[in-house]
Amino acid sequence: MTLALGIGANTAIFSLINDLFLRGLPFSEPSRILRISSEAKDRNVQQIPFSVPRFWHYRDSQTVFSEFAADAGTGFILTGLGDPIQLNGANVTANYFQLLGVRPIVGRLFLPEEEQKTDVALISEHFWRSKLASDPQVLGRALTLNGVPTTIVGVVPTGSLAWWGPNLEIWTVKPFELPGIAKDLLMRGVSYLRVIGRLKPRVTIDQARAALAAAQESYRAQYSANADSSWAPVVVTAPEDATGNLRPAFLTLLAAVSLVLLIACSNVANLLLVRFTGRRREISLRVALGASRGGIVRLFVLESTLLSVFAGLLGLGIVTWLMPVVPRLAGQNVSLEATAPVSWPVFLFTLSLSILAGIAMGAYSAWQSSRSDLVDGLKDGGRAVSGSIGQHRVRRLLVAAQVGLSVVLLAGAALLITSFFRLSRQEAGFRTERIWVGGIGLPPARYADEAALAQFSKRLQDELQVSPGVETVAIADAVPLGGGVG
Repeated sequence: MTLALGIGANTAIFSLINDLFLRGLPFSEPSRILRISSEAKDRNVQQIPFSVPRFWHYRDSQTVFSEFAADAGTGFILTGLGDPIQLNGANVTANYFQLLGVRPIVGRLFLPEEEQKTDVALISEHFWRSKLASDPQVLGRALTLNGVPTTIVGVVPTGSLAWWGPNLEIWTVKPFELPGIAKDLLMRGVSYLRVIGRLKPRVTIDQARAALAAAQESYRAQYSANADSSWAPVVVTAPEDATGNLRPAFLTLLAAVSLVLLIACSNVANLLLVRFTGRRREISLRVALGASRGGIVRLFVLESTLLSVFAGLLGLGIVTWLMPVVPRLAGQNVSLEATAPVSWPVFLFTLSLSILAGIAMGAYSAWQSSRSDLVDGLKDGGRAVSGSIGQHRVRRLLVAAQVGLSVVLLAGAALLITSFFRLSRQEAGFRTERIWVGGIGLPPARYADEAALAQFSKRLQDELQVSPGVETVAIADAVPLGGGVG
């Protein structure tokens, strides 16, 4: 069981690393797709989205991208299929999926002439199967989204959580409008668009950076009064954007579980050494009957390897059972697939790790046992159980290694726990006690202007204010530490 837990821990971390870093995004040549954001150096703010005029200016002036697209995450209220439900979705430019190289499962992608003009939608395969029962007549079917009849034109693969985020189900093609925000305000630099571009053949990232810097200079000259005129463009590849800064954290976790495996291996190796020492009489009988010492080594290494492979399969079973829980524990901070991790790379990793662990654990013990004296081994008593002085030294060394590695792990765990408690007690700059936060989505068709939004907000605030146990109520479009740029 100790070895199974050690191998299982390594399998779990490798499964996550494979999901986030090795498997790659399900797009055509993802390394040539760049995520373009902004940074305001004067305010030390990074990863700022684009405004509409800035996106248009970059799109029309650049020459290094074969496609230039944008998306804006949004929520949809779906009615007409039972109770109203809130869906996560996005408004995208018409060429968004062509840029990614995504092919529809059913139907087609958006057309250029539909952008900002037509109420059409693409739905995910998950939504099609779970909400529409894989309706074969789904094309042309109308969904009521935010009170607006919207025609389904295609079904696309559910896609990667690392790119889309959790539960993205519907895409529409009106990215250059925001509910409740007038067009003249949008044109003054309200930033909400996530921008991507696909590099032309033989164009490097450095060339793209230079071209975008030039586009920003011309934008600054033309839109000097806009809030984003002084911001600088920042580019990263799509794989880097999807994984963010998680790589060091996962490498640290992999190092930690590798230490756990070493502790388990040293523990089992110690037990095997004792077990093989107790079989010296059997070994001597085998040699006396003509068995070679090499054959004895191979036999005992095979035994330890079979033990390790069995432990690996047990660990793989434990991981398969527990892994679906991990995405829920990670929340929205780490986008992980809520699926069983038994893919071929994970299975081969577990098998290879089990075989290597088995060989490492059994090789020395088998070699030492095969070198025992034939005559002494056939006698009763002696060192048949206790082993030789050299074996005692190795066993003490293994115990010392277990203790040393355990101390390293405990020290690291203590540092992490201490850091966690310090962060949990860090002052946020405002009172956090007895504060509850909730969100609500409103259909833009019904609340199309600021007056309607203000009236609803006032009524909601008044009703919540008189609710039992409520002391104060406030309404805002963003909350502190909630992410994004306010």
